[in-house]
Amino acid sequence: MAEPRPGTARGLYTISVAAQMAGVAPPSLRSYEERGLVAPARTEGGTRMYSDDDIARLRRVVELAAQGVNLTGIGRILELEEENTRLRDGPPGDG
Repeated sequence: MAEPRPGTARGLYTISVAAQMAGVAPPSLRSYEERGLVAPARTEGGTRMYSDDDIARLRRVVELAAQGVNLTGIGRILELEEENTRLRDGPPGDG
């Protein structure tokens, strides 16, 4: 099973930096979070902190949206992609 790079799931970027990296406006990121498409970490003060994994997911959301897929469809596609990855990689401890 492919392990994520160390630190890829750790929140590193504020919403303005994440938006710039993903190529969208901060309100779009808030909308994506409301729809459950991304779930950034939060500081104790409530500031969103996006990880490298979040940025990759946001870029996938942007790519699908550019292809004309609506947000509900994007959510379903992301679920299916994650399920496919889990099935392909096998159960934890396998291999």
